[in-house]
Amino acid sequence: MADKESNTFHENSDAVQAHLGISQAVIQRMAANSASCKGWCIAITSAILVLVADKSKPDYALIAFIPILLFLALDAYYLALEKRIRNSYNSFIDKLHRKGIESTDLYAIIPSGSASKAIGTALISFSIWPFYLTLMVMALVAWKYIV
Repeated sequence: MADKESNTFHENSDAVQAHLGISQAVIQRMAANSASCKGWCIAITSAILVLVADKSKPDYALIAFIPILLFLALDAYYLALEKRIRNSYNSFIDKLHRKGIESTDLYAIIPSGSASKAIGTALISFSIWPFYLTLMVMALVAWKYIV
């Protein structure tokens, strides 16, 4: 409930709980989108490499780099957006603990920080490179060794 004298909100306020729920749902959706990118990338890359092996056309294995690079970029975007929203969520929690939440802080899910910096950080993230690098190596192996 809002404190009538200071117009601040507390942890057990319905509005604060709703705001936190919305933020958590957005974070979960970004994480699910990132997982979907990985799943689709495996499926499409595998299908391309199976067709390449079936037709004995090793040069076509390089086509697998197209979905790999596209999904890498999309996955990095989702990871960066998730990180920025988590930062916003944590800032909201810090402000809540300092008893500084105002009505203008509620229901506005605004990613914090620089988008380009977050994407750059996501691109070098451990959750990105081992996965997509493995797929790239698979495509290169298929290109080199399919006869």
